[in-house]
Amino acid sequence: MAFEELKARQSVMWANGPYQNVTETLTDLQDLTVGRLGAAPGVHWLDLACGTGAVAERAASAGAEVVGIDLSPGLIETAQERAKQLGLNIDYRVGDCENLEVGDGAFDVVSSTCGVMFAPDHEATARELARVVKPGGKLGLANWTPAGGLGDMFRVMAPFQPAPPPSSPFDWGKPDRVRELLGDAYDLEIVEEISIARSESAEAYWDLFSSSYGPTKTLAENLGERRAELRQAWVDMFNEKYAVDGGIVHTREYLLILGTRK
Repeated sequence: MAFEELKARQSVMWANGPYQNVTETLTDLQDLTVGRLGAAPGVHWLDLACGTGAVAERAASAGAEVVGIDLSPGLIETAQERAKQLGLNIDYRVGDCENLEVGDGAFDVVSSTCGVMFAPDHEATARELARVVKPGGKLGLANWTPAGGLGDMFRVMAPFQPAPPPSSPFDWGKPDRVRELLGDAYDLEIVEEISIARSESAEAYWDLFSSSYGPTKTLAENLGERRAELRQAWVDMFNEKYAVDGGIVHTREYLLILGTRK
């Protein structure tokens, strides 16, 4: 599948369901990223693949001047509604992180939490992450690792996909690959962290993701009779690997990538 065709599908897929229900399981990761980047009044901040606005809201609440960009019009609409309800002034825009309509060196900070890793053209994304940040500015990315808990989840779904993606988002969770993509532009600090999600059961966790997480919901809706097979594979895997004291504790390893623009 060509990159542009995939992005057209992604722009719809990510808003298929109330994604806010899933992003609320990521508060530990979001808090850590924003805390390490130092949101403060006067900081020009760009949050890419911003989803429904979790990181943008945190940065704006600390006084930063925030632009949030996402490929999905549906997610941007939800983010705008949330900002209005919260009384936050955030400039949300529909846009492509591989080809941003912002000036060179326009921002002090660029962030993305489990977002830009899903853009198919990794080199184009990396070029834009470098281009839009001024010298001495900051980068903060949180990217799932391939061997971690999100990798397990996507491996359950993989046999049910009609075709493999043209690139793997989990390459952004490999330190060596991140250095290849960003090391020329940024002095990098890369550390592995863990985000924890808890659920009362594997079945309840399936219900959450199959109703609210675009990739899982869209896949399940298109499987027909095989939907039950995917559900059972999901439940079996989570019960085997993540069952703790009668519930599910999903340990989700990710790279926290912090950079200073050269």
